[in-house]
Amino acid sequence: MPVEVTWWGHATATVRDSGVTVLTDPLLVRRLAHLRRRRGALPPPRAALADVVLVSHLHADHLHLGSLARLAPGTRVVLPRGAVRAVPGLRRLAPLLDLVEIGAGGAVTAGPVTVRAVPASHDGRRLPVGRHTAPALGYVVEGEARTYFAGDTGLFDGMAEAVGPVDTALLPVGGWGPFLGEHHLDPGRAAEALARLRPRNAVPVHFGTYWPIGMDAVRPHEFHSPGAEFVRLAARPAPEVEVHLLRHGESVRLEAAR
Repeated sequence: MPVEVTWWGHATATVRDSGVTVLTDPLLVRRLAHLRRRRGALPPPRAALADVVLVSHLHADHLHLGSLARLAPGTRVVLPRGAVRAVPGLRRLAPLLDLVEIGAGGAVTAGPVTVRAVPASHDGRRLPVGRHTAPALGYVVEGEARTYFAGDTGLFDGMAEAVGPVDTALLPVGGWGPFLGEHHLDPGRAAEALARLRPRNAVPVHFGTYWPIGMDAVRPHEFHSPGAEFVRLAARPAPEVEVHLLRHGESVRLEAAR
């Protein structure tokens, strides 16, 4: 049975495997603080329907309380360990959602699918004033296939060993502003990550969706070009990997390598 991946924009994607729907880092709004959605229609209401929701870290563009509030009552939401204590708004959602905290190396199951948490190299605080109380994570969704959602991460030693063999990698290749901070992947570093992981397929995410209000003319190539640049650069170190550059709301069906 093929696995289906739908990219809704930024780090929000749906992975459907073995009849289980997994939603990553839901950000379902037109505006977040100083950021506005510049490309792609808002995800439709069906995008919020999931069996499991994965939150990679506490930054507001990945853990967005308003988007989590749109989930159906009882939806399981997997969070980095310490998230509920660090983000008071999660405590208001706790009676409505099944909040599960997890650390790297831990796992949760949903029917025939297992979700395994893996390390990420990224600042996991709830900015701007949060303490380092919750790690940033990536996740591997294991069912018919193994799909790696990197969340937000830089390259780190032992990355391939920590993630393990995967069929598809959802990799961040950009950001939401003119300059990427430390512990992010740009197209070149994402291509290097691909060379380390050696999946069968890759889907670039976390680019070309949100941008600061009033900064459309500041380094616009950092908004428009990361996806195509990743496709070009990935062909050098990982020519055997098929890269699927999706439009917002577009899906791709992928066969597992095994």
